[in-house]
Amino acid sequence: MTSEPRGPAPILIRDARFRKHVANSVHPERPERLDAIDLALRSFEGPLQTIEPRPATDEEILHAHGRDHLERLRALSGQSARLDPDTYSAPHSFEVARLAAGATIDLAAAVACGAAPNGFALIRPPGHHAEPDRAMGFCLLNQIAIAAQTLRTEHGLQRIAILDWDVHHGNGTQARFWDDPNLLYLSLHQYPLYPGTGALGEVGSSRAEGATVNLPLPAGCGDAEYGAVFREVVVPVLFEFAPEFILVSAGFDAEARDPLASMRMSPEGFRQMAEQLLQVADEVCGGRVALALEGGYDLEALGECVCEVTRALSRGGIPPRPPPEGSSTPRSRDLVADFREAHGGYWKALR
Repeated sequence: MTSEPRGPAPILIRDARFRKHVANSVHPERPERLDAIDLALRSFEGPLQTIEPRPATDEEILHAHGRDHLERLRALSGQSARLDPDTYSAPHSFEVARLAAGATIDLAAAVACGAAPNGFALIRPPGHHAEPDRAMGFCLLNQIAIAAQTLRTEHGLQRIAILDWDVHHGNGTQARFWDDPNLLYLSLHQYPLYPGTGALGEVGSSRAEGATVNLPLPAGCGDAEYGAVFREVVVPVLFEFAPEFILVSAGFDAEARDPLASMRMSPEGFRQMAEQLLQVADEVCGGRVALALEGGYDLEALGECVCEVTRALSRGGIPPRPPPEGSSTPRSRDLVADFREAHGGYWKALR
């Protein structure tokens, strides 16, 4: 089935300045990730819009981070430093992290205002591990959390969903919205794995119980398991929550070739999740979806995954393809049953 692009074209944000964040030793989070994406996108033929990113302001950053964290990062400008065993700051890193946050804010704003149906910010460094007062897990600033809060303060939106399909749990995003009943945080991730958070019982504070929906998946899950959990858990919860806007922490390190995890997703599996998400968004929030790049460390796999998801964005909310014959497995059925039981007390759609 094919579909013509609808209305304005999606926005794709790319900028050479994101390559200026460079470790002084071998590191998986490297500028070549964006080179691989650019190479893969040469085969993309659909219409796209572009906008030039700008740095986030201090006020915008403080929507998700404490003043002390902001000043610590600023003080490292022009220097090289290790912030933890996994996370580095290089001479231009604070500048690049601010640019990544500003790109995500402006993409979300453009979609919120109707200038584009959706879009993808191809940024680095990633952000979902950055906690309100701590950089960690390759992440300096949590651009998804910053964008979510800016949608509220600048665009009057209240009910926002953040979907995180990076293979690592987004502890920083969860921490920022742990007490917020109007921010739905949905995470599919390998568990146990870094950073050790994201257990099934982590559902939010007493005033926001159920608004955090963790879906921890065992190693070895692929398209069948992700597809079943997406269709039968993620989609019903999104429909019931009925967000005004959906943000996505779009990591691709669950792809089978990635060196930092043990999952078996394919680029087509990511496209299928994106297609389902867009169809939900069409029905609940006028199609408003904005993605920001998180992980993905096999270069070829990363490029292929981004290209597949971009194709889905350009087609809009077409009906997703039916699950392939034989895609329901005992493991996928068991996972769906476990997740429905764990979260059904908070979501009628899962009972």
